Amino acid sequence: MVRGDLKRSALEFEFMQGAPPPMEQRVRFEDDRFLEHPQNRWALSHIRELVPTAAVWRGTAAPSDLGTVPHEAEAAIDGLVFTDLDGGTQTWPESLARTYTDGILVLHRGVRIYERYLGALEPHRPHLCFSITKSYAGTLAATLLHEGALDADRTISYYLPETTGTAYETATLRQVLDMQVGIAGMEVYSDPRALIWDYFRAGGFRPRPSGYRGADNYYEYLLTLRQEGNHGEAFAYKTVNTELLCWVMKRVTGIDLAQLLSDRVWSRIGCNEDGYLAVDSIGVPMGGAGLSATLRDLGRFGELMRCDGAWRGNQVIPEAVVADIRRGADPARFARAGYELLKGYSYRNMWWVSHDDMGVFEGRGIHGQRLYVAPGAQYVVARFASHPIASSAANDPITLPAFRALGRLLSAR
Repeated sequence: MVRGDLKRSALEFEFMQGAPPPMEQRVRFEDDRFLEHPQNRWALSHIRELVPTAAVWRGTAAPSDLGTVPHEAEAAIDGLVFTDLDGGTQTWPESLARTYTDGILVLHRGVRIYERYLGALEPHRPHLCFSITKSYAGTLAATLLHEGALDADRTISYYLPETTGTAYETATLRQVLDMQVGIAGMEVYSDPRALIWDYFRAGGFRPRPSGYRGADNYYEYLLTLRQEGNHGEAFAYKTVNTELLCWVMKRVTGIDLAQLLSDRVWSRIGCNEDGYLAVDSIGVPMGGAGLSATLRDLGRFGELMRCDGAWRGNQVIPEAVVADIRRGADPARFARAGYELLKGYSYRNMWWVSHDDMGVFEGRGIHGQRLYVAPGAQYVVARFASHPIASSAANDPITLPAFRALGRLLSAR
């Protein structure tokens, strides 16, 4: 596991400074290094300067009040000491450095009790959520199921006839929502040939090599996927499933993901700032990993979900939808995927469900993004990060016990 140097290199925060910036400090899309460390410490807070985006409008309402961080709560959290999963002793501030945290917010009973900004992140600046985007999309889809606009037992080819002959022809919408679709190819972030990088290139989220002849947009790319294995037997995490889900929602509602998010979430919970979704060459918002949001707005979504879909007395997401997510899916099917650090978990409607004593469910994204919702202890943690290693397995040995220790502290308050 990579451990962050507590005395972080000044170079990490000097990118794109100067007029013009020196060559060695430039972060450019075409160089295809903006997701690498240390460039990602700048890039993940400036994604709109690298790829085209569509706004998720916050609406006209005033921002909702999250309170002021009390000094005594902040000091208590900074004083936390815990044991990581490798047996090492960590302080809370050390854990932030060693997980390459860009920003972290803790809400307890809906009020801010801790907030820190590191690296290039600022309170008003959106940061890339990566796969926490999936949890937003999955919640919207589950809401459409609840309303009867979608049917979980219908096959994808019912909604999208053009998927006949692809990996999705006989997969059901429920299997897509719970990542139980058999698709040829692996999602191994350290492998440059992984499925996810082909998906990124098709959507213009990574540069295309010279002579590229692949798909030109997300829809074209999804039609190239082929089935491998049986649907419904085991959890198999593939980002392309969320993109397919968003295509179904657009086909059924006529509304794209950016507008759905604005109408049903962003404008209804008093977000501070617009969100942004990366878009492909035909304007399709990137549902699998493309959302950027401010830390406080991410925390607001977590608080909405902690409160069973209600926001300050108004039901924004149906209570039954959140209850279904919290119940989770079959842990036995999840276990077959071999996530050693997530024993006992399941995956439901694009959320990772712990089934633990605090009822934790999470949105998780590569390089350390996390939305941690703990109804049993009445708190939410929103964290943005720029870890050098994409896989969550690199930061979970610190993150999981850190957030549990926080829960023990807050349960005693």
